[in-house]
Amino acid sequence: MKIHFIAIGGSAMHNLAIALHNKGYQVTGSDDTIHDPSKSRLEKRGLLPKEFGWFPEKITQHLEVIILGMHAKKDNPELLQAQEMGLKIYSYPEFLYEQSKDKTRVVIGGSHGKTTITSMILHVLAYNDRAVDYMVGAQLEGFETMVHLTKENEFIVLEGDEYLSSPIDRRPKFHLYKPNIALLSGIAWDHINVFPTFDGYIEQFRIFTDSLTNGGIMVYNEEDTILKEVVESSEHTIKKYAYSTPSHIIENGITFIDTPDGQMPLEIFGDHNLQNLAGAKWICQHMGIDEEDFYEAIASFKGASKRLEKIAESQETVIFKDFAHSPSKVKATTEAVKRQYPQRDLIACLELHTYSSLNTEFLQEYKGALNKADKAVVFYSPHAVKIKQLEEVSKEQIGKAFGRDDLIIYTNPEEFKTFLFSQNIEKTAVVLMSSGNYGGLDFEEVKELI
Repeated sequence: MKIHFIAIGGSAMHNLAIALHNKGYQVTGSDDTIHDPSKSRLEKRGLLPKEFGWFPEKITQHLEVIILGMHAKKDNPELLQAQEMGLKIYSYPEFLYEQSKDKTRVVIGGSHGKTTITSMILHVLAYNDRAVDYMVGAQLEGFETMVHLTKENEFIVLEGDEYLSSPIDRRPKFHLYKPNIALLSGIAWDHINVFPTFDGYIEQFRIFTDSLTNGGIMVYNEEDTILKEVVESSEHTIKKYAYSTPSHIIENGITFIDTPDGQMPLEIFGDHNLQNLAGAKWICQHMGIDEEDFYEAIASFKGASKRLEKIAESQETVIFKDFAHSPSKVKATTEAVKRQYPQRDLIACLELHTYSSLNTEFLQEYKGALNKADKAVVFYSPHAVKIKQLEEVSKEQIGKAFGRDDLIIYTNPEEFKTFLFSQNIEKTAVVLMSSGNYGGLDFEEVKELI
């Protein structure tokens, strides 16, 4: 099969391109810019375009499939050419469904925790030598790519994102997978550029619940009252399995979970991660892993990349990097670190980086999110606000939105770095939350603070 990727350099797109190349398909692609790690990984496999840009002449009748990435625009010259020629154009999730029609599809959805739960499941399956196909939203330790596709594996585990499928397909990605087994971790308003009202956002999860195959299995977090109502009110013919925070204790900065064989220490912590674990356990059991084997495997799970990732530690100090940026994630991460290290001061630094987080109306959703921090810091770039063509946001607005009079706010990367490096961090836990890098912060340098 000859496949051409329009916008091959994206995080998900280049991984799918590599997976299909490994499967034996002929893969080509275009993009106007490609950065590492995508660039070097595509280059290694001979898939990097010879020059950057869009070339309609690459679109020929010899191509059987076009896969269109979100980075492309509706007026992309290659897309227009493909449409004119009547070629089959798939979005990323559409094509994954086509590749998995004959498999048991396991889809992990929810506003938060998707990557971590998917990572937990894949970790447990790998530990127990169970081969599966998969697509996950982050690079995992021990896994070469974020996408793996075969002809022979029975199961495929898919991280189900609620963001749009492609520039010409405005359906949320997770609506296209039609799962046999699904999990929803929770609902917290996000992607306001696409779903301007919370009710409209919630509706996407109702549609997802009703998209399961007849007789399918839905695993859901019953501690999320909105999600509980969405799943339990569905009249679709599916089996429903609820989960909640498992019983546990914290001793000397280590979380011990109760199991049938007694208390077991974990590498991870925080109520949100324990809920993720409980959900992953249900999914693994539905995939044929028994409880004992699940616990044995999960004991060595260290977390997904950038999810409460411990980057430096001494006897008295610990520094974490975390992908958290939406209000619910920021609150969960901050509370988890404080609960884990109650005797230490907590410095919580958050970068407002996304379209939603820099929106003056949405900012109100952050109220109380940093309350557990002894010292709370927010960094944002006025330049990023301009690029996203948003209304200018002031420091006063941010301070008011978070509901903390003592909130420290920086807009200059150097000033933020100076602040961070001037702190006395003895008997302290530091958490750096961002989907960016604070305007160029070198995390290798940060490690040297300890």
